[in-house]
Amino acid sequence: MILPKVRDPRLVTIRRGGTLTDEHHRLLALWAASCAEHVLGLFESARPEDPRPRQAIEHARAWTRGEVRMMEARAAGGHAMGAARDLRGAARHAAYAAGQAGCVAHVAAHELGAAAYAIKAVRAAAPEGEGEAAGRLECQWQRDQLPAAVRDLVIDDQRLRNDICWSVFDY
Repeated sequence: MILPKVRDPRLVTIRRGGTLTDEHHRLLALWAASCAEHVLGLFESARPEDPRPRQAIEHARAWTRGEVRMMEARAAGGHAMGAARDLRGAARHAAYAAGQAGCVAHVAAHELGAAAYAIKAVRAAAPEGEGEAAGRLECQWQRDQLPAAVRDLVIDDQRLRNDICWSVFDY
């Protein structure tokens, strides 16, 4: 479970009573898609014939451009998570990262799920004894990709939700 019981109004769009602008919502979706895409190969090497995680990432980006509706992006995210169900390890986590990225269109707070699952994927793929270091490098890579406009929000969100995101953000 990567979503808190009480929603952070900074991650709820203005039209739904929060303070998140549509522009920042789109930036969060693009960042989540980048995080998921960075580890997508870990899924595709296990299931090269299954397009669902890649499609979820593509739908997340298409949503930011207004090319698909929120429900389509969310459904693609759900399908990507379905691709993870019978897998284990890095491939499973990578598919979940893609699924979370697809769901950002619906709930912006899924942005951290994409990042956290990507870190879990990298940790699981690392040689024995190197998972923690690999996870820290992935977390830093992700932070380097953050758009300036949402950087402080995401970093604070990582701090606040680190405990429910398997402590992958090193706080």
